[in-house]
Amino acid sequence: MNRAPTQSASPHPETGSRFASGEARALRKLIDNIRRNPHLYMMVLPGVLGFLLFHYAPMYGVVIAFQDYDLIMGFWHSDWVGLKHFTSFFAEPTAWRIVRNTMLLGFYSLLFGFWPPIVLALLLNEVKRARFKRIVQSISYLPHFIAIIIVVGMLMQLTSDRGIINLLLNRFGIESIHFFTDIAYFRSMYVISDIWQSVGWNSILFLAALTGVDPELYEASYMDGAGRFRRMWHISLPGIRPTISIVLILSVSHVVSVGFEKVYLMQNPTIYEVADVLATYVYRRGIVGGDFSFGAAIGLMNNLVALLILWIANRTASRLRQESFW
Repeated sequence: MNRAPTQSASPHPETGSRFASGEARALRKLIDNIRRNPHLYMMVLPGVLGFLLFHYAPMYGVVIAFQDYDLIMGFWHSDWVGLKHFTSFFAEPTAWRIVRNTMLLGFYSLLFGFWPPIVLALLLNEVKRARFKRIVQSISYLPHFIAIIIVVGMLMQLTSDRGIINLLLNRFGIESIHFFTDIAYFRSMYVISDIWQSVGWNSILFLAALTGVDPELYEASYMDGAGRFRRMWHISLPGIRPTISIVLILSVSHVVSVGFEKVYLMQNPTIYEVADVLATYVYRRGIVGGDFSFGAAIGLMNNLVALLILWIANRTASRLRQESFW
């Protein structure tokens, strides 16, 4: 008795062939583009190689976060210790203070530093005199190009005993304030100086987004009698809402990634209570103290938390039907 041939449980061969042909077409298209535009790809190549070299190649070094790393034994022969360095960090009495300082500094920077570039871009968009607009833009951009060490030096000069701020306070009968040794002023100085340095530069993106708003909407609102404030609120701001959403998602992920240089230059032992953050703590323990594994563990933990916050912010934006990454 003849039996009918049994069907194979493997995927249909046509499906696999479609995927293979699709990949082949994509590869051929890429090769054709490279042949037609070799100079463009040569211009991109250094940037791609630099990104791979300095961002992806060093990633194998995270293995030392799970080792008692020894310079002589190397990466693959040092003793594995699992999560020892992670647990030892949270066992230290200063751990939660450092985490709190990092979160607060990042949160204040986001809360007070996110919206000024948007406001500046909206105001500049309403300026009709091109010369005045260029002057204001140039003045607001300039602080971005000042080195952080110079910014901190300027702060020290302005807030010193004979600085202009204390001289004004003395003029009104107020005693001089030692800003750099008083824990009450560190966060305020950090956030205000950060806004001053970045507000103009960060407004560029929002100004570029405003150029994409349909000019006919402004004309129609003007004919209906809408003032400048109403045009900004009902046309300009909704027009750049997708850009604001994307920038906000990225900014939220930086709450736990407070920069090292500026905090390190501004801090001193008298204000460690509020100025010691994860980045400076890792520097002292990992680089100065030579505990490379411990520093790598804290840095890895910090990056994972930032990635988690980024995912939560993106997920929230998606649920609210706002612009998101995925």
